[in-house]
Amino acid sequence: MMGLLVDVADGGTPVQLTKGGWPPHIAVDAMGGDGAPEAVLEAVRLLDADCCRLVLVGPAAQLRDRVPPGVRVEDAPEVIDPGERPVRAVRTKPDSSLVRGLKMLAEGEVDAFVSAGSTGALLVGGALLVGRLPGVDRPALPGPFPRPSGGFTLVVDVGANADCRPRHLVQFALMGAVYAEAVDGISRPRVGLLNMGTEAGKGNQLVRETHRLLEQSPLNFVGSVEARDVFGGLADVVVCDGFAGNVLLKAAEGVAMAVMELLRRELGGGPLPVRVGALLARSGLRRALSRMDYRDYGGVPLLGLNRPVVKCHGSSDARAIANGIRTAIRCVRGAVPDRMKAALSELTGGKLS
Repeated sequence: MMGLLVDVADGGTPVQLTKGGWPPHIAVDAMGGDGAPEAVLEAVRLLDADCCRLVLVGPAAQLRDRVPPGVRVEDAPEVIDPGERPVRAVRTKPDSSLVRGLKMLAEGEVDAFVSAGSTGALLVGGALLVGRLPGVDRPALPGPFPRPSGGFTLVVDVGANADCRPRHLVQFALMGAVYAEAVDGISRPRVGLLNMGTEAGKGNQLVRETHRLLEQSPLNFVGSVEARDVFGGLADVVVCDGFAGNVLLKAAEGVAMAVMELLRRELGGGPLPVRVGALLARSGLRRALSRMDYRDYGGVPLLGLNRPVVKCHGSSDARAIANGIRTAIRCVRGAVPDRMKAALSELTGGKLS
């Protein structure tokens, strides 16, 4: 199956772009996230001028005089607040920056959409307006987990789908593998199943049945992996339901914050030799901590939609937003939705609903 994933840069399947061709058109939700619109405006200035053609979606009166030359503003006077109910917000605020950006993507005006706004509204709006790929029951939210040895392990799903069936997890695994190969350049990605042990018979009914289906799939399935193995590089993609994935994500964030605080206290208030050692080790510690900084990858695509939609962290600063836009460009360059559609068709024998 993975032989379908040709390298576009080496003469593979051409990328489907808007009428303007390359570089791609990227729409950015100017009002999404805690730092909007200032973080988005600053992110635009951090990008190379020729990497893409940008459209900022938001209140024109607030943005028009602040954007750099060459950046277009699409007027969208409404804003979806993080606490609003996603379905209601998407249906009742058609002129919001998030909904307007998704409509532009669905209508082919742009090639990708980037937002640090409400995850729930982006998932609902993406499914309703952009649409799911044939053979995908539910879009999934991936999460990159850093490895001490270098690189990331992609965990799918980390919060979009709390209740899943085995077929959903198989779809997550396939979409994660396509993304890892098309965007991260990993040949034949190793797929693991998050479990409470490595034995095939362990886990609840969902995990056991998913294990059986993954063994029968054309994926490079390496079996069950434990939560601690996510950081060890035993698999390139780890699949789980959104409940377990979100618990894993929040637990990892909590441990990282606790370790940083522990180091600060122990190294900052000890005897003089300890403090001197801490100063000498500062640059190394900073490099290690930067490996866990979400701003370095910026955002992740919602896997399973017809066109690329990239979700950035709600507290994203300019650097994170800029990297989220770069992720969107890689998704367009790698023709990720088209590759997923082809891989899903092969997985189901061409029988897509």
